[in-house]
Amino acid sequence: MRRRTFLTGSLGVVAAAGVATATGSAAGTGPVITVGSKQFTESWVMGELYAQILRKRGFDVVLKSNVGSADLIDRALRNGQIDLYPEYTGVILQTFAMPKHMPTTARDTYEAAKKFEAGRGISLLPPTPFQNRNAVAVRTADARKHKLKTVGDLKRLGKISYAEYPDNITGPLGFDAVVKAYGLHDMKVRPLNIGLQYPALKNGDVDAADVFTTDPQLRRYDFTILDDDQAIFGFQNVSPVVRTSLVEKYGKRLTEPLNAVDELLTEEAMQALNEAAAMMRLSPAKVADRFLRANKLI
Repeated sequence: MRRRTFLTGSLGVVAAAGVATATGSAAGTGPVITVGSKQFTESWVMGELYAQILRKRGFDVVLKSNVGSADLIDRALRNGQIDLYPEYTGVILQTFAMPKHMPTTARDTYEAAKKFEAGRGISLLPPTPFQNRNAVAVRTADARKHKLKTVGDLKRLGKISYAEYPDNITGPLGFDAVVKAYGLHDMKVRPLNIGLQYPALKNGDVDAADVFTTDPQLRRYDFTILDDDQAIFGFQNVSPVVRTSLVEKYGKRLTEPLNAVDELLTEEAMQALNEAAAMMRLSPAKVADRFLRANKLI
């Protein structure tokens, strides 16, 4: 695996340029490829990474950022409005394939998603090392004091409070599911909008919180992620989903650059990229450019 170079302080001094979510393109004479992304920061950054490295490899890339939800961008791909976009392997199963039982490993999740997409004329390229999924965070001081390693270990704390965003309290990945799976019947929910769970946990207003594993705030607070040994949160690596006709037409010219980017995207790297875009207010285009240059991909 290629050694990954972090975004470092040099990125932090680059002037902020806002968030670019409009359609963009680059003049060129190569084959035209249309890259899409969904409606949040991480997807914008990944769309830019794919677009910029493909331009460097001679493609004339049109980037359509902020296409919309999983349903909308999937429809755009199947209708030929875009040619590829980054998607989470678990989302493919949970939203489109909807199997009776979810796989219990990341590899099996990827293979099941790949098989499902192949039946629709779509290719799933190799997944990223990172996942972006729900997780339970606690203060590291508490984790050490009470020897907390798994979500089930929260029983040792007795009556505790748990920060959950309102839309996820009763969902399959939310508070109710955590209580049921781990028998945490003394845990009470405190509804908080996304983002507010971090200061609440830091300040001791709650004892544990639902977080996303690539949230940039995890780089700024001394929190510990507890192991989800019941695997209720599933597996959410990211893979480029590409219309198979294009994979067959362009082969490695198309797939190798995308794979080269994805193999660098560890959880720590993705947190840094998200932090640069969401908290340092750099444009996704600038973030992607700096990352690709730092890793000598462009």
